[in-house]
Amino acid sequence: MEELVLKSTIKVAQMTELSPSEQALINSAIEATNRSYAVYSNFHVGAAVLLKNGKTVIGCNQENVSFGAGICAERSAIFAAGAQYPDEPVEMIAIAARKPDGHLQETPISPCGICRQVMIEVETRYQQAIKLLLYGTKHVYVINGMKDLMPLSFTDF
Repeated sequence: MEELVLKSTIKVAQMTELSPSEQALINSAIEATNRSYAVYSNFHVGAAVLLKNGKTVIGCNQENVSFGAGICAERSAIFAAGAQYPDEPVEMIAIAARKPDGHLQETPISPCGICRQVMIEVETRYQQAIKLLLYGTKHVYVINGMKDLMPLSFTDF
């Protein structure tokens, strides 16, 4: 039997090590956590996408008593960007979360599987990787594309 080894690269950075545009995008994601509607989980997530045209679009999780009717922050931001700027590729996405006590997460959170697949679709659509900035107060994970989060995906560009 043959063994397949998959490798992912995730950089661990401090906010001060990031570029001003990366820091600004993270701050937009943090601000978006305040707009979240999370009355059931009390877990407030914000996302901000930076488009190729320089525009930033934010999103946040929106819960519903019928759990399947809610939406994650990442998809909220990506779909809003697609509706407003359909021809603009997503260059970068930042994600931040607040715990039930209102404090920001210390360690970064990772997108769910559905959001990961949506981001792969966006990468495929525009034929370019999306840089991910996963924020935590202790550090930020910097990931240069979805292949490092989902090396075996349905599509590939």
